[in-house]
Amino acid sequence: MEEELNATYLTFGGHVEVHKYRYLYFMVVFTVYILIICSNSIILYLIWNHQDLHEPMYIFIAALLLNSVLFTTNIYPKLLVDFLSEKQIISYQACLVQYFMFYSLVCSEFLLLAAMAYDRYVSICKPLHYPTIMTKTTISIFLASSWLLPACLNVGITTLSSNQQLCSFTLKVIFCNNSIYKLFCVPSRAISFYGMVLFINLIVVPVVIIAFTYTRILVICYHSSREVRRKAAQTCVPHLLVLMNYFILIAYDVITARLESDFPKNARLIMTLQLVLYHPIFNPVIYGLKMKEISKHLKRLFCRD
Repeated sequence: MEEELNATYLTFGGHVEVHKYRYLYFMVVFTVYILIICSNSIILYLIWNHQDLHEPMYIFIAALLLNSVLFTTNIYPKLLVDFLSEKQIISYQACLVQYFMFYSLVCSEFLLLAAMAYDRYVSICKPLHYPTIMTKTTISIFLASSWLLPACLNVGITTLSSNQQLCSFTLKVIFCNNSIYKLFCVPSRAISFYGMVLFINLIVVPVVIIAFTYTRILVICYHSSREVRRKAAQTCVPHLLVLMNYFILIAYDVITARLESDFPKNARLIMTLQLVLYHPIFNPVIYGLKMKEISKHLKRLFCRD
């Protein structure tokens, strides 16, 4: 009981007319959440269940889709509860957990995308060396690093944040992100520096690697036949566009938390929703349904005679 009385609670102030449209918000977000879970889980099941999909490319796709499921589960259930609650609040401890999970999984997504890009690069640019480079050990190292490295590094910044004194208790967002920095009584240079180091190493560097590898793939395919160029463009260009969109949204999230200027509430809500909506929905389509082998098994699953 004493722990409950001493708990610090934060209020989410980023909702727009939630009391007026609570049931509409709930139904839309609930539908999207079920769609995300089902679409990602079905492709995960197909990859796990079919031996011919136990290849590096599909294993990385499965890891990416699993990451999307974890990412949305960290955000959406709390959103659904808030829509139906009179007050949109969260304890500071729970907020830090959500903050930690959010950025750990975001960084994991960029590292997994980088691993996928490297796999495609080796497959297309060094096909003879592919079996010796992309071994089970290499894949395991990539997967472990993609999840453990962001988690370990984000523990540090979360711990630093937990030790800060709060002078404000209202977040201008709908879930816990970098906005918690604006609650501190005194801005922390250590946290700001640590955060930028994480952003550069776990997001900017993977984005540069991905852009470089896909560019190399497109350059090599450009000198091949017209059919090869067409397939390369159909594969790489959507991946790069989605990647850049996600990078811009994450950069917006990181930068706005450090700016003194305030953004309109509606604009902030729209940008935040894009951040937690696009990738979990688009990943199964771009990295799953558009893959020939996965699409084939999907048709067999739903079109049985």
